[in-house]
Amino acid sequence: ESAPAAESAPAAEAAPAEASADAAGSAPVTDGEPAADAETSDIADAAAEEAPPAPLPFVPSGRIIATGKRKSSIARVIIEPGDGTITCNGRPLEELLGRRSLVQIARKPLATVALEGTFSIQANVTGGGVSGQAGAISHGIARALVKADENFRPALKSEGLLTRDDRRKERKKAGLRGARAKPQFSKR
Repeated sequence: ESAPAAESAPAAEAAPAEASADAAGSAPVTDGEPAADAETSDIADAAAEEAPPAPLPFVPSGRIIATGKRKSSIARVIIEPGDGTITCNGRPLEELLGRRSLVQIARKPLATVALEGTFSIQANVTGGGVSGQAGAISHGIARALVKADENFRPALKSEGLLTRDDRRKERKKAGLRGARAKPQFSKR
């Protein structure tokens, strides 16, 4: 009885090897002719190569807290897996900032790493005006994403989202109307 079992074992090992060869994309050969499915599998392979890459599937477990700054604004940002809502000081982002351009600035880190709609974000923003607050939120989100996954750093860095923009309003100087504007010159 053990002899037939020994003969069936090599046959069983050969069958999975043939199945894996079929799965690898090589067409089975019967009587020296390839199967008709070879052309369709080549077309499917070409279509798979041309398809855009899928967005990164990374979603951190738990909350990640980061701080962003711009002008005189400071934003404490908390990101966690969710439905993609962004609230600032208890209000929707669009309501707080008002202009679409400022909302785009705040959302830019998520768009850069193709993770829009993946996280729920809460931000507490203090100081400055709406422009500075939008920049602070953007900086905070970018820093939180890098804390979540270090692989996001090159993409965010190339867009300049990790650099603290330290430009501020220049102070007024004595004898001038503003920081650099001089009084109108009078010849006589």
